[in-house]
Amino acid sequence: MAEHLPLSLPDNPKLTANITHFARALRKAGLPIGPGRVIDAIRAVAAAGFTEKRDFYWVLHACFVNRPEHRAVFAQVFRLYWRDPRYLEHMMAMMLPAIRGVQEERRTEAAEKRAAEALLDGMLPEGPEPEAGEDQTTIEVDASATMSGEERLRTLDFEQMSTAEIAAAKRMLARLSLPVKPIPSRRGMPALDGRRIDWRRTLRASMRQGGEIRDIARLTPRPKWPNLVVLCDISGSMSQYSRMVLHFLHAVSNARGQGWAKVHAFTFGTRLTNITRHLRQRDVDAALAAAGAEAQDWEGGTRIGSCLHAFNRDWSRRVMGQGAVVLLITDGLDREDPDALAREMERLHLSARRLIWLNPLLRWDGFAPRARGIAAMLPHVDSFRAGHSVASLEDLARVISRTDDLGEKARLMAMLGG
Repeated sequence: MAEHLPLSLPDNPKLTANITHFARALRKAGLPIGPGRVIDAIRAVAAAGFTEKRDFYWVLHACFVNRPEHRAVFAQVFRLYWRDPRYLEHMMAMMLPAIRGVQEERRTEAAEKRAAEALLDGMLPEGPEPEAGEDQTTIEVDASATMSGEERLRTLDFEQMSTAEIAAAKRMLARLSLPVKPIPSRRGMPALDGRRIDWRRTLRASMRQGGEIRDIARLTPRPKWPNLVVLCDISGSMSQYSRMVLHFLHAVSNARGQGWAKVHAFTFGTRLTNITRHLRQRDVDAALAAAGAEAQDWEGGTRIGSCLHAFNRDWSRRVMGQGAVVLLITDGLDREDPDALAREMERLHLSARRLIWLNPLLRWDGFAPRARGIAAMLPHVDSFRAGHSVASLEDLARVISRTDDLGEKARLMAMLGG
């Protein structure tokens, strides 16, 4: 983008065409943009002026973005289309296989792959044609040992998925289940091989038999199904992971035969929001749209300690009965008082049968609990696991009923000296 742009839009038809093409790329990346918004954007730029890049960005942002989850996509498409002079090289680096020693390796940022995919629209550049007389060599690649598309998708980071990969991952999550084993309760039920004697039934039967005890009735513990309570961080650093986890929880909330008595879901960023009733809708898109409208702090800041305090004060006694299992989905990056956060985590842990923490930061091999919030929270969880991919949620389904599962807690507690 040029440093000094003309002051009136009608005098620059090329810029008008570029705004139209930019809007088309946003639509391919998943933003609901129609012709009316494109016209509004052109008129807004003409009215506001566009001599400053920052002003130009926010004018287009106001015209094209109306949902929090679209901010990251807009930012990446804008950067690649308008700001980065090497955006085409970056896009080709993401869309084509890397050749070591030739291409600079660079980890893609959030939503960057989707932005590149939308701008390229599935087209790959043609290579240079061979000169006359030059031999054309055909290179055959044996892909028999490569990972299948679905297997690769299972282990792919949610934040690095393209639009098509996100849609496929959501379909995979909809098929997952989260079965739980029942909890033995104090109440008993008749059983031939029960360990407890049912004195009431035994004595009642003896009265019908002339006061003689001939058979001893026995009891076994009646199974009790626990509640599942989910606390999901929707701050800016967690937004993409939270959306995918909520898709998974929607499937759990609407599935039958998994054993949960009830599924209660809460989101938190700067405040706590109960979205339980929204997840009970059968249509997943309608459910998550309603949940997003209810939670006004999507992609905002993070106040984990304050939100846990609100949950412990207002909701713990209502939803934590029946030996509830709590899933806490957050990266633990909190700027509030770590001592207060530790107290709220301890209270939550004491109220739950099991407290499982899913943290997407565990996807890094060199992860260590250096952040104050993570160090304050870690001692008060039963299991610490990753939550950044379909495979990590599949692992959760396998171990959620195992009381001996610690995940990565033991290794990280050793780093803390605990």
